This record gives sequence, C-alpha cells and structure tokens, in this order.
Amino acid sequence: MTIRTWSGFRWQMGINMQINRLVVSVLSIITSITASSIGMATDYHIGPGQEFESPFEAPWHRLLPGDTVFIHWREKSYRNKWVLVGHGTAAQPITVKGVPGPNGELPLIDGESATTPPGLDFWSEQRAVIKIGGANVPDVEFPTHIVVENLDIRAAHPYHMYLGSEGLKAYSEAASAIYVESGSNITIRNCIMRDCANGFFSAYQSRDVLVEGCYIHTNGMPGTYYQHNSYTAGRGVTYQFNRFGPLREDCLGNALKDRSAGLIVRYNWIEGGNRQLDLVEGDDSMEIVDDPRYGQTFVYCNVLIEHEGDGNNQMLHYGGDNGNEPDYRKGVLYFLNNTVISHRTDRTVLARLSTNEETAVVTGNVFYTSAPGSHLAILDESGLVRMTGNWIRKGWKSSHEDGFEGRVIASRNVEGESPRFVDFNGQDFRPVVDSPCIDAGAPLIIDEEHEITLDWEFAMPRGARARKLIGAIDLGAFEARATTERIQ
Repeated sequence: MTIRTWSGFRWQMGINMQINRLVVSVLSIITSITASSIGMATDYHIGPGQEFESPFEAPWHRLLPGDTVFIHWREKSYRNKWVLVGHGTAAQPITVKGVPGPNGELPLIDGESATTPPGLDFWSEQRAVIKIGGANVPDVEFPTHIVVENLDIRAAHPYHMYLGSEGLKAYSEAASAIYVESGSNITIRNCIMRDCANGFFSAYQSRDVLVEGCYIHTNGMPGTYYQHNSYTAGRGVTYQFNRFGPLREDCLGNALKDRSAGLIVRYNWIEGGNRQLDLVEGDDSMEIVDDPRYGQTFVYCNVLIEHEGDGNNQMLHYGGDNGNEPDYRKGVLYFLNNTVISHRTDRTVLARLSTNEETAVVTGNVFYTSAPGSHLAILDESGLVRMTGNWIRKGWKSSHEDGFEGRVIASRNVEGESPRFVDFNGQDFRPVVDSPCIDAGAPLIIDEEHEITLDWEFAMPRGARARKLIGAIDLGAFEARATTERIQ
C-alpha cells in the first residue's frame, strides 16, 4: 500500500474520521446498553475467508464482556494498529486471540506502515502497535480483564512510520509492541514482541498485569540505555514462562526493567541485556511506593544468562536509579532457586543493591561462571545478602570493590568447580543424577504464614512443565527428574 500525504487527502481524511467517530460513539453507546443488558458475547473472525479481512475492519469500538476477536494466520502480515478498551470480567474477559497457521505460525501484526481504523480516537498512537487503555472512542476510562494472546507483534520503532489520526507519523523512541497505559487484570499470553524500541511496556496506572509464555527479543534503541525488552510499572506485575532473548545489536537496555509494587518474576529464561534484571523505584506514582507489596520482590526458578561483552557486569540491580533514595525499594528481594550462568571472561557481579537498606535473601540457587570462581562477586558496593544453601563456584568473593560497605552473610552453601549440568554447551541446565545439586534444597519459607512452592519450571522454546519432586528439591531452576509433560 502506498501512503500519500497530499494536503487535500489529509484534509478529507480528517473530515471523514470526525464523522466516523461521531457515528461510532453513538452506535457504541446503543450497542453497549443493549448487549450488556442481555449478557451477549460475540466471536469476531479476521483473516482469509472470514467475516473481516483485516483488523482495520474489526469493531474495536464496541467490544463487550466475553467478546473474542480471532485473528487467523495468513502468509502476509496484518499492517494495522489499534487500541483496546472495555470492561471484561473474570468470567468473561475481552480477548484478542491469534489463530496459528498450519505449522504453528502466529499471525504477524506489523507496525511498519500500519494504519489505525478510523472509528477509533485515542492519544499516544505513536507509542504502540497495540495499546490498552487511554481513548476518547471508545470512551472507557479504566479497562478491565483484557487478554491478548497468540500474536507476533513487531516494528513499533522510530525507524518505521504509521498512518493514524494525524496522518503519517513515526513511532516514538518509547514505542512498544504492546503498551498498557491503564487497566487492571491485563493478560499478555504466548505473544512474540520484537523489533520495537521497547518490547512490552506497562505504565504506572496499570494493575494486576500478567505476561506469560511470551518471547521478547531484539528490541531497543542503538547506543542508549533507556529502552528495554520489557519495561513495566504499576501494582501487581507477574512474569512467568517467558523467554527473553538478546536485545537489538548495539542496544544498551536491560532484558527486564521494572518499577512496580508486587513484582513476581518466575519460571523465565532471561538472556542478555545490560542487566538481566533492573528492579528499581516506582518514580511516577506514590501509590506504587505506598503499596504494602513494594517492600517484597520475588524472583525464583529463572535461568539468567550473561554473555561475554554484554555490557554491565552486574546481572541484577535492586533498589533505585534516580537519586531520590527515600523512594528506593528499601525492602527484601527474594532470589530463590534460580540458575545463573555467566560466560564473561572478566569479572561478574551477581547484584547491585543500591543502598545498605536493601536486602537480598539468596537461597537454593546455582551460580556458575565460565571464568574461575575468583571472578564472581555477590555484591557491588553496598547492601545486605543472606546467602544460604546455594551451589556456587569455588573461590567467589563478597565484592570486587576496595570500598565495599555491604555485607554477605553466607552459610551452608555448596562450593565446587562444576554443578554437573546435563549439557552445558547445549544449554540443558538440569543436574545429572550424581550432581551435588540433587536433593540439596530446602523448603522456601518466607515467614510464618508464607511458603513458596516451586510447581513449574521453564520449558523451551517458551512455556513450562510441571516440576515433580522425588525427595528434596534440587538446587537451581530445574529438577533432574522433571516430567516432560508441557503445559504450554
């Protein structure tokens, strides 16, 4: 499709879009009142031989609880972008669902030269291919129970243009495949998010966001630290069963950056980035800082991989980065049963804790470096780590820094030269049957009322399988005798 921006064309397009928005607003109100009163739910199908040829034609302006928009795979991409708002329910969410092709191919939603349907009116069009929340039409202030699944979404990047309500525009440097501006109970499942400035982004007005079974890779802006594979804020963010691949070449962002309260990162494969995890303060809203969950962050049963030359030698950061220390997390990071691999030939640092008021409880993990153990340090300059019952490369240090002011309290750790993986070069990090990691774990009791149970483990290419125990739990992200049954 050739997009022209002649002034006459743009003027006529603007008039037509204003008329369309007025008609759509009236019809949307009538449809919402009628359908909601009788509890209807509708399936809409997009694709070859379906009711709608492309997402451009779909009724995004009038989705109701229980409605599902099916986007069927086709050989060419869909070059469309849109906003999702609406009030689904727990029993009847509003769902956008890709229907895979014959070989499991996900429908490709391509932001390059994408067009916005004229019946929609929303701000920040330059921020995403699919935006959730924040629109004049449909006029829904705070979306709830929205599900997006089984889509391959790409090209929300300043290198690319789109045709929206203001004509031909470039995406912003903060653009993402999916941008959650506001909403609660938002689920992003089994999606690929790639070739964007940020892969996935949620803003501080979001609540209870679940990202699961996704593949997020090749995002970022060359030469800058400010765009990431995933960048989230809000209250209640959970990542599970996802695969994070390396960022775009020459991009300096992190694999996963977060400013939320109530963060859970579990059963993921996180590879590459300036840091694998950058977990810092909520700087947009005191509602995040004041949330009772702000002081506890859970990271468990993940694989973290640091490549040679990845940038920062710190694999994770917990605390804050904007200099306003009173708002830093100042709580406890629970870092449990992860498998941590560094291929660096120089020094590796597990964690930077921003101040001595940040604490990490480090239990049940496997820490392996390709370089000798003396190249591995637990902390950068500050913070408190309580380190119990891990396998770690012999010769490790508390810190590489002469001015170290933190503390590492270590007990009952197993030290050695190799944890004995099934196939290190093939990235099969399960322990072999005579590994020192077998049955070496212990129950993960947070306090008198809370214990974490490790029910799953990550399964390639993205997804999970049940983690079944025989005896005590093994150290790290995998059991030696895990079932091969997949759930996703």
